Amino acid sequence: MGEHIGQIFGDHFFVIMTRVLIALILSGLIGFERELKNHSAGFRTHILVGVGSCLMMLLSLYGFEAFIGSSDNIRFDPARIPSYVISGIGFLGAGTIMVNGMTIRGLTTAASIWTVAGLGLVVGVGMYATAVFTTLVILLSLVFLNNFEKLFKKGVYSNLIEIVALPGLQVNNIVSIFESFDLIIKKVEIERIDKDTRNIFIKIEQNANLDRVALFEEISKVEQVKNIIERD
Repeated sequence: MGEHIGQIFGDHFFVIMTRVLIALILSGLIGFERELKNHSAGFRTHILVGVGSCLMMLLSLYGFEAFIGSSDNIRFDPARIPSYVISGIGFLGAGTIMVNGMTIRGLTTAASIWTVAGLGLVVGVGMYATAVFTTLVILLSLVFLNNFEKLFKKGVYSNLIEIVALPGLQVNNIVSIFESFDLIIKKVEIERIDKDTRNIFIKIEQNANLDRVALFEEISKVEQVKNIIERD
């Protein structure tokens, strides 16, 4: 009976189970931090990537033992499958990057997905202390640097303004409003969303004396302007 159970689960089942659970917890912690900030790739995505990459590492370590002893010509290369995981996981990270006009979002989440894949591989090979330490470093970096960035940006306003407009809007009218506030326009970009809406991205030079409320109020007086958004 014991031999039959051993054949079903394999000799390394409890080691594999332990490593998968550790990968689940560590990748879940990083995913939870992303989830709290409402990013597209959150708790479940990070868990799947971490556990999946751990599984691939375990496959590379233990999945071919039966074939290695059967022939002298078969060589054992535990780095082969992980190398494909590291290069292949990029497509999933790229899917979280969103480009909206002149703004790019999702880079941190894409990087965290790639890192979680590495964590899964590290746990899969049995380097538990390294995985736990790396997870703590990543979490502290994400939380601390995010707070530091907010502190650094406190009192500093964005220089990118997005205007959602209806058809018929004359861009020159918007530009003239910016010029009336003595603002220097560095870039203007127009993006068509559908037949009834288009986004106008205007990048301006920083001006500490700018009355942003007055500027936005003046822009909102233009009939075709639907919405005004200050981008990061």
